[in-house]
Amino acid sequence: MSVNTPVLVTGATGKQGGATARRLLAQGRPVRALVRDPATPAAATLAAAGAVLVRGDFDDPASLPPALDGVAAVFAVPPVAFGPAGAGTELEARRGRALIDAAAAAGVEQVVLSTVASTSRGEPGSAGKGLIEQHLRETVARPTVLRPVRFMSNYLGGVAGIDGIVDGVHRHLFAPHEPMQVIAVEDIAEFAALAFADPERFAGRTLELAGDQPTPVEAAALISEATGVPVRYEELTEDEAAALGPVVARARKSRQGWHADVEALRVIHPGLRTLAQWLNESGAAAIRSHLRGA
Repeated sequence: MSVNTPVLVTGATGKQGGATARRLLAQGRPVRALVRDPATPAAATLAAAGAVLVRGDFDDPASLPPALDGVAAVFAVPPVAFGPAGAGTELEARRGRALIDAAAAAGVEQVVLSTVASTSRGEPGSAGKGLIEQHLRETVARPTVLRPVRFMSNYLGGVAGIDGIVDGVHRHLFAPHEPMQVIAVEDIAEFAALAFADPERFAGRTLELAGDQPTPVEAAALISEATGVPVRYEELTEDEAAALGPVVARARKSRQGWHADVEALRVIHPGLRTLAQWLNESGAAAIRSHLRGA
């Protein structure tokens, strides 16, 4: 289809979807943004930037076909699902399959799906996302899977005592002196835009995405230097991880390193950001602003 035919972006009010929508709009590509509530401030910002808002919900499959009518391609970030025991694998997979099936029924041949990085053993980082990836490959003519590692923007806030910066401390499950792969969400958007610009080149490909791999201690030092705010790193102990719940405890015990090939990715996207570059570009200012408001 023509580059004047819109791309449907799901998760458009979130980190990855929002970054991808903005990148495509900056390139002059029409964007149709799937949102549950067009009245939210994030949706209004997208509309002001030039995106066409369409109401839709993964849990309401009947809402998806109208959103897909006439689009050239889809950027898909199916919403995660959590239950009392952790990830809601079947619900997450059902949501992803609903979008993929609707895209195929609408004649959409290209879907760029963002999931999560696999471990060094090659295992999917999420069972639900693995099921969605499999269904995508079986259903769509030109599937592309992006598997990003931890976002650099996660320094702006954490959940359940993990990530973010609190009282000058960044706490996580990573070993302090082992490489920790990270990526800017803007670079996820760059890879998605590259795939949409050249569907044949990226058809059938799975890309593990990272832009840098400092140790957590090195990352804290970079943040300290860029922001002027002293930051140090602390690794959660096994007992602390267990106190945060079974999912965190399992992740602490079974952690396996991500394995994105940063240098190979830089050949595809020469502007791939390091952590220092992201901090200089926007991250340091965002972290300072966040800490002032915390």
